[in-house]
Amino acid sequence: MPVVTCPQDFRAIARRRVPRAIFDYVDGGSYDELTLAANRRDLDAIRLRQRVMVDVSERRTECRVAGAECSMPVVLAPTGLAGLVHARGEILAAQAAEAAGVPFCLSTVSICSMEEVAAATTKPFWFQLYFMKDRDFVAQLIARAEKIGCSALVLTVDLPVTGQRHRDIRNGLSVPPRLTLPTLLDLLTKPGWGLRMLAGRRWNFGNLVGHIPKQPAGTSMAQWISGQFEPSMGWADVAWIKSQWKGPLVIKGVTDPDDARAALDAGADSIVVSNHGGRQLDGGPSSIAALPAVVKAVGGRADILVDGAIRGGHDVLKALALGAKATMMGRAFLYGLGAQGRAGVAKVLELTRKELDVAMALTGTNDVTAAGPHTLFQDSGL
Repeated sequence: MPVVTCPQDFRAIARRRVPRAIFDYVDGGSYDELTLAANRRDLDAIRLRQRVMVDVSERRTECRVAGAECSMPVVLAPTGLAGLVHARGEILAAQAAEAAGVPFCLSTVSICSMEEVAAATTKPFWFQLYFMKDRDFVAQLIARAEKIGCSALVLTVDLPVTGQRHRDIRNGLSVPPRLTLPTLLDLLTKPGWGLRMLAGRRWNFGNLVGHIPKQPAGTSMAQWISGQFEPSMGWADVAWIKSQWKGPLVIKGVTDPDDARAALDAGADSIVVSNHGGRQLDGGPSSIAALPAVVKAVGGRADILVDGAIRGGHDVLKALALGAKATMMGRAFLYGLGAQGRAGVAKVLELTRKELDVAMALTGTNDVTAAGPHTLFQDSGL
């Protein structure tokens, strides 16, 4: 087993162990992947301010986000198809998050159902909701999440239509995977993945079982789902969801200050500054570049989270310094999942915690809640 020092090491391993279509689904973005690249580039441009001769013998990474106590300001982001990255992927990631003391958020389009994840864990997790054309089914999903004790509802608002992802088209991605000669040859080089998936016996979207009709020839379940997103969704619909849900409501997919203020008016308790990991609008701002203006517009009235290319503790500290209360991490934990299953996710979280702890010490920061503009070098790139 190669030495792993960071999530990018896991990325290289996962690329060898996960079928190409699934890996590229995780790794890629929409269109020319400009926003995907900007997410990472703009984080790299920010510089931390080194401080010396400060007593940093007692450092604290714990915080509270959207009503959840967290061992560090990191949430495992909702990611579709995690259960195809590794058999029972959502369950394994949720268990790793629980052990690490950070929230896990389950996607609507997960492979394992919310009930399966709840049965395999002991603490509440968050549930991410897509607003679909069938409002009755949306209400059913909310009711199911409430019944199993989900502690927060995360409504994704940046997907009224699906941005084209060239890699997925080229790879012929479908759910369940469609066997063609290229995919079959690829699967033959990943026997471990195939054996685990066969043993797991779960290939479809667990939360949608019983709701998806039989697909016409030549179409896939994924194609059907992409046609269910509601392009007419507005803030009044968010208010309706708020009326259906008793717990904290998190709005994910905001990059504009006006939208942030509208989200608060509609009943949001927290906001995730996010461009869907560079998988929707291509050419828009990076999440980290959009963060300061959203923080200013919200003015402390709600917790602000941010996602998009968060790879480790340095990124977490940069986001906190710019006003985020916490970060969401998606691809990084999926790389760990694809490489080593639950152990890989646990290792990504461990590496992130250690990196954050060191970054705090070297910037003179004893408490993550004390990070702010003073934590950044004045010529920070933003």
